[in-house]
Amino acid sequence: MTRQYDYDVLYLGSGHGTFDGAVPLAQTGSKVGVIEKDMIGGTCPNFGCNAKIALDAPVTLLRKAERFDNVVAGSLALNWKENIAYKQHVIEDLPDMITGLIEGAGIDIIHGTGVFQDRHTILVNGQQKTAENIVISTGLRPHRLDIPGSELAHDSREFMNLENLPEKIVVVGSGYISMEFVTMANAAGADVTVLMHGDSTLKDFYQPYVSKIIDDLKGRGVKFIKNANITSFETLNGQTVVHYGENKQLIADWILDATGRVPNVEHIGLPEIGIDYNDKGIVVNEYLQTNIDNIYASGDVIDKKQPKLTPTAIFESLYLSKQFAGQSNEPIKYPVIPSVVFTSPRIAKVGISVEDAKKNNDHIQQNQLVDDWYRQVNHERISENTLIFDDDHRLIGATEVSEQADNAIDTLLPAIEFKFSKEDVSRVIHLFPSISASTWGLL
Repeated sequence: MTRQYDYDVLYLGSGHGTFDGAVPLAQTGSKVGVIEKDMIGGTCPNFGCNAKIALDAPVTLLRKAERFDNVVAGSLALNWKENIAYKQHVIEDLPDMITGLIEGAGIDIIHGTGVFQDRHTILVNGQQKTAENIVISTGLRPHRLDIPGSELAHDSREFMNLENLPEKIVVVGSGYISMEFVTMANAAGADVTVLMHGDSTLKDFYQPYVSKIIDDLKGRGVKFIKNANITSFETLNGQTVVHYGENKQLIADWILDATGRVPNVEHIGLPEIGIDYNDKGIVVNEYLQTNIDNIYASGDVIDKKQPKLTPTAIFESLYLSKQFAGQSNEPIKYPVIPSVVFTSPRIAKVGISVEDAKKNNDHIQQNQLVDDWYRQVNHERISENTLIFDDDHRLIGATEVSEQADNAIDTLLPAIEFKFSKEDVSRVIHLFPSISASTWGLL
């Protein structure tokens, strides 16, 4: 069969919004190409999720040893330089592994910056690449403050490659990236100050639980300054100075700008061909189509209500692969999607929030878990959750703060997604003893 275009589907970007679906799509016989200007695999495996959780692993070990004081003899300390090397060892093979998956499926990888020429054409390195359908999967990048001296600040990617940990770190922002990296830097011995835009941290999470995390960090020496109103950064007498508020200042050895992430929609030709987008990302319909019907978007670059997380991008990528392969023509139907902040303790949530449950008069069950015998096995000092049920006692939401909140929330997902009844719940037998059995027993 003679193709009208070079490719059936051409992806702009190589992250999870691309390769999880592109590989099975190519295996159906479609001709697929992937354009990438940076590292294959995108943010998550290279300077996002995988790197972060590798850096966090020694922190959780420290915290556990701390809780087992007098049971586990001797003191532990986190060697930051070795931790960075360990992280790199864990993730260094991922780009080649992902490249192997992509090329093994017969997909062309085109290295370079892609810019739209028209609805079927992207220019890369001076060469035109054409496709029947195109998927924009360019993801997010760190936001940078627009103030004098902003070039003196660093982003999350730089933090995760920081071989020598500075003594005094100022972190700007109070979202999940900020809180995760504050936890790591503090555990490694840095003097950390957090400058907040407003008066709350992790605003998308249940605030009574967030307060427990912040209080714990304060007890470990982290300083929080609310409504900081940062005005500038400068170098003065060989030191980096942060100016904020009414003529206030801080001396820092290193500044982390953790003020959020923004979609990569610039400089790829979107205005020139008329693609609709805004500061939250590319506008799509229920089929992930843009306003140009053969151009789609996938992953974090989309303007959407769903959490901009790796599992969401994977789900969207797989959805599109089925659409392109003719295996489905249904609109996307998102499953319940959990979120977690990898502080220590963790905070995680899924489904209906506590705030919305109160508005909806849903049934709210709050559980103090520090006295639960299984939580006592790990000497958990902060451990609570809130479960939300509908009138038929089906679980519709959950949030937890604990050392095992991520695993606890994970184990509840089937009950919410598949709307398990009380009888359905009773028929699920978990390994015992385990966090799953302990958590499931609350339903």
